[in-house]
Amino acid sequence: MTFKPLFSRALGLAPNRLHFAAHSHHLWPDASYAAQGLAWDDAMRHADEKWRPIFETVIPRAQGHIARELGLPDPNSLVFSSNTHDFLIRLFSGIERRPVRILATDGEFHSFRRQSERWEEAGLAEVVRVPVEPFDTFADRFVEAARAGRFNWILVSQVFFRTGQTFDRIEDLAALADPAGPWVVIDGYHGFMATPTDLSRVADKVFYLAGGYKYAMSGEGVCFLHAPDGYCPRPVTTGWYAEFGNLAGPPNGVKYRLDAGRFWGATFDVSGLYRFNAVRRMLDDHALTTETVSDHATRLMRLFQTAVTSGQAGALTRADLLNPVEGDGPRARFLAFQHPEAQGWQQALISADVVTDVRADTIRFGFGLYQDEADVTELIRRCARALPL
Repeated sequence: MTFKPLFSRALGLAPNRLHFAAHSHHLWPDASYAAQGLAWDDAMRHADEKWRPIFETVIPRAQGHIARELGLPDPNSLVFSSNTHDFLIRLFSGIERRPVRILATDGEFHSFRRQSERWEEAGLAEVVRVPVEPFDTFADRFVEAARAGRFNWILVSQVFFRTGQTFDRIEDLAALADPAGPWVVIDGYHGFMATPTDLSRVADKVFYLAGGYKYAMSGEGVCFLHAPDGYCPRPVTTGWYAEFGNLAGPPNGVKYRLDAGRFWGATFDVSGLYRFNAVRRMLDDHALTTETVSDHATRLMRLFQTAVTSGQAGALTRADLLNPVEGDGPRARFLAFQHPEAQGWQQALISADVVTDVRADTIRFGFGLYQDEADVTELIRRCARALPL
């Protein structure tokens, strides 16, 4: 089955390209193109009054989509920003003791990695980073460290961005969460709409960060935070949007909303929310759930994985596959191959009009709705030619 007609504009702009970086910059479906125009039309139609329909219709609709996707009981536990780094900054500001004691890993994305290094350098934080490798013992080691330490923050990825390995002990961390600390923060960027995710059992205990750039197919500028009630009630870094609604706080102090609106920033580009809502409507119209999209991608990954392991895809057979397709459990939507020549392989594939991406010594192939079996067959052929054994 092919879903490529849903992406006719994006595919038509580069018809010979094989784009296997759906885990990086996912191509946008045609529905998002019309939504971008609608955002412009609404802004010019309503002009100064545009924020009323945005807050009354566009934002609640997006909150509803995400709440249903993640099994969240209350859509008002969600708030939006242009990037997840904004939320890291606001969450950090809500812990007023210094230094902040943080438990994380050595496999977190750069938004946290770089910022946490600077916090340490400034004496604002002490960070314990649990090594991700060896991964077969990682979950036990991380949970043990969380239980043993007296941390203010515990942060971990649902799916690790470089290797595609998944963390499945969120409930164990949630059991440790407390409004007085620790606060548990899950980086869900490579999990949201990549693999079915149900937060219903931990929604009152954990923060969850994600966005639209990857599997939500909505591009940049549409990131969100799920914030449990009672945790970080008064972030020091705050925007003026956070003072609209039902407010609470000390009699002579700055007041905040009690829901996730306490994390609002200030004026931002809402066109990404228009795109996101349109993509979700497209998926609903075609009865496409995260589970069915994931199943489609997994079938393609199995086909490619088999070709690589059997030597049909050139030198890739010499690499270590860090996250092979095994069983039916939650998984990343990309395959990560580790090899010292990964950087050179990516460049060779670019010359063959194949788009992947590389992180250090790991080349990643991402799979999604806009590919079909014929594309994977052609990918195998081009890999064999561009990366000879």
